[in-house]
Formats: sequence, structure tokens, C-alpha cells
Amino acid sequence: MARSGFMKTGWISLITAAMITVTGCGSAGNQAVPTATADQSAQATAAPSEAPPQAETRVVTDGFGEVEIPTNPKRISALYREDYLVALGVTPIVQYYNPMWGKQDYLKLEVPLFDVTGSIEAMLVSEPDLIIGAGEVDAAQYELYSKVAPTFRLPDDVLADSRKTLTLIAELLGISDKAEQVLADYEARIADVKAKLNEAIGDEKLVVLRMNVVDKSINIFGIHNTFVGQILYEDLGLKAPGFAEAMTEGNIVLSKEVIPELDADHIILLPSNGTWEDESTAQALEEMKADPLWQTVPAFKNGHVYPVERSYWQTGAITANGLKMDELLRLLAS
Repeated sequence: MARSGFMKTGWISLITAAMITVTGCGSAGNQAVPTATADQSAQATAAPSEAPPQAETRVVTDGFGEVEIPTNPKRISALYREDYLVALGVTPIVQYYNPMWGKQDYLKLEVPLFDVTGSIEAMLVSEPDLIIGAGEVDAAQYELYSKVAPTFRLPDDVLADSRKTLTLIAELLGISDKAEQVLADYEARIADVKAKLNEAIGDEKLVVLRMNVVDKSINIFGIHNTFVGQILYEDLGLKAPGFAEAMTEGNIVLSKEVIPELDADHIILLPSNGTWEDESTAQALEEMKADPLWQTVPAFKNGHVYPVERSYWQTGAITANGLKMDELLRLLAS
């Protein structure tokens, strides 16, 4: 029997007391949030029911089983996946917020923040029709969310691909035609930006680094990183330094010993949190630029190090990727 999230009576006191913690963009991990098991990913697919078109609900299947969702949900929560809703022209009812990391400011949403380190009561008050979760939602949290509203957990293999994620979310919302148009515009934009970047920098190598503001260590993002791998190296055809290309992990802490081997012509540099205007972060950046080890890297020698705003560079979604492309043109092709 399909689970329905509409039956809330009797669960309010349980939900009010329950606390859930969702990890935001950590300083060392590849994903912005933890991922679930491979078994859950392999099982999770959207499966329309055989209900007649006029039905108000339908049954879909994710990694936790069948769930009954509204045919055309209107009040949507998609924590840390709000980018896809914005790309589809849908305003979420709440926005992901973590006190240790903040929120995705670039979306410019004017909706209540949902503190993922606090009580789920705030989600209950928002009265969602549908909750869309991802890797941060384990079985226990999934059960809690399901008491608030029908909940669908996006599979990991879909989350690794921005196009698949957009397509699946649009299917859940009953607006697949909108996704087709968004993706058509997206592909056209990629083709245009790719041609301009190729003309501007050719085979010069570009890499994304992140300064961890607590200990000033540096993470390097490889070609498999979900934030930048697909858009930079697959879609736009940019070249990565050999070290980043050889990485099997999404990102790792870059040891000082390999800095002289980092043959990067251009470096995108973001802070793990805060901004470059923060005094401690600005000072750390100046110290990095003056470090003799970093001065061995072509990008530092030639002044091709670009401090950027972090939130959309740490998100591999459609709207964020559009902002990345805008910034790459400004930095490299203007």
C-alpha cells in the first residue's frame, strides 16, 4: 500500500518534539549534504501510477517504497534543491538554512528559512503538499518528513546530473514540459559560452579551489566533483590540470608538497563560508598570494586567480551553473 503524507492527526506532538540535523556544505566533502546508500539510489525511480488522469493523487516509487503524492502539488519544499524549483518557475515554501553555513543567497528567495539543525515543526507550519529530499534524508528522517507531507527522496545517480535532477523534479511536480524548455535554453547557453571560452583561453588549464576559513587549508575540486565537474569539464570542455584530472575523489585537501606540480593557468577560488570581504579571509588570501610555493603556480605568477562568491560555486544546479557561466565569461573572455 502506498504511503500518504496527508494523515497528520496524531503525529503533531511527535513531530514537534523531533529534531533533525542536516549537514550543509562541509569544508572537505564532495557533496553539499551526506548521501544515502547505493541500494536506495538503485531502487529510487519515479513511477507514475495507472490512476486515471483526473485523479488528484498518484503513486510514485523511491528508495523507501511507494508514496502517494498530489498530481499537481503547489506547496513544495525541496531543501537545498530550491535552485531547480527556481529554474522551473516555482517558488518553494521554505528555503534551506544552516547556521554554520547559511543559505543559497544567489537565489534571492523571499520565503521563510527552514533551519535544518532545528525542529521539524517549522516544516509542519508551512503546510507543504510535497517534500523532496536528497542524500541527507535517511530512513528515520524520511519517516518524520512523511508525517508532515508526502516525501520523495531523489536518487543519488540522478543527483549527480543536473539535467536528470531537473527532469525528475519537474515530473514530480507535473510540469515536464517546462523542464524541456528550460533544458533547451540551458543547452543553447552552454554551446554559446563554450565557443566563447574556447576562443578566449583555448587549452589553458582551469581548476577550482576552496579555502577553508577555519584552518586555511585548501581543497581542490576534481573533474568528478558534482559542483563543477559536469558544467566545467564535460559541458564547457575546459581543461583541468593533470592533478585534478587524475583525482578519483570529488575533492581533497591539497597538500603543500604538490602545489608546485599544480599546473593551472587559471584558478577559481572560493571561501568555505563567509565572504572575501571578511577581514580574516581577506588576510588569508593575501598570505596565499605572497607564499613562494603558490608563486610557482602559473595562475599566481600571471595574476589569474579569481576570488568568487561561494554559494553558487558550491552548487551544481541549473541556476547556479548559469551564474558560473556568466562569471567565467566576465573573468576569462571579457
